[in-house]
Amino acid sequence: MKKKIQFLLNKPQLSENIGMSIRSLGCFGFDDINLINPKKVWPNDKGIRSSKHFESIAKKVKTFKSIPEAIAKSNMVIATSVRRRDLSIPLINFEDIEKLDSKKITILFGQENNGLSNKEISYANYILTIPTQKNKSLNLSHSVALVAYMLSRPTSVSEEKIFQNGLKSEETEKFISYLMQLLKNRRFTTIKAKAENLELTLRSFIKSTNIDQKMLKTAYGIIKFLTK
Repeated sequence: MKKKIQFLLNKPQLSENIGMSIRSLGCFGFDDINLINPKKVWPNDKGIRSSKHFESIAKKVKTFKSIPEAIAKSNMVIATSVRRRDLSIPLINFEDIEKLDSKKITILFGQENNGLSNKEISYANYILTIPTQKNKSLNLSHSVALVAYMLSRPTSVSEEKIFQNGLKSEETEKFISYLMQLLKNRRFTTIKAKAENLELTLRSFIKSTNIDQKMLKTAYGIIKFLTK
């Protein structure tokens, strides 16, 4: 289980938080953590020092420019949020993560000051909510430590595995980009805000349904036929 999970920090502000997150992951037996657009260039001295005994993990951390790039090799993406968002993406609990039928799982964390936006969450297949009093948010490194601890507990899964759609993130994003380009060419809307909301809705729809590669191929064929 531990080898197939990637912890992904989106736009982390403080190098110390990155280092302490790495320390937490190392303590619980995880070693795959990467970054998207950190505020400070990684690696750096503050971050490495904060990782304490796990410098070897800290030095192999990769940085990416975008969420799609960072999750390209993941079959399943779980976004963490302190509260339920106005999205149709289903919630998941810690016990069910182990049941996911996936070779690579990414757990996405937001930046310290305002977490993940709706658009960023829309890249996920599931939302993982950490219940806190009055929806107060934890420090980033504390959130990572809590999730790592919960996923490292010994469990016996006797229930049937959860089967989500088999689409990889890159397949979903390629299809959405294709649709959005078609709509742009036909001037479906020229208002940027409406186009962004449409993209978010499309992504949320695909992630909340059981669309597989065969269905996606059929959708491509129908759309290409209708737009000749």
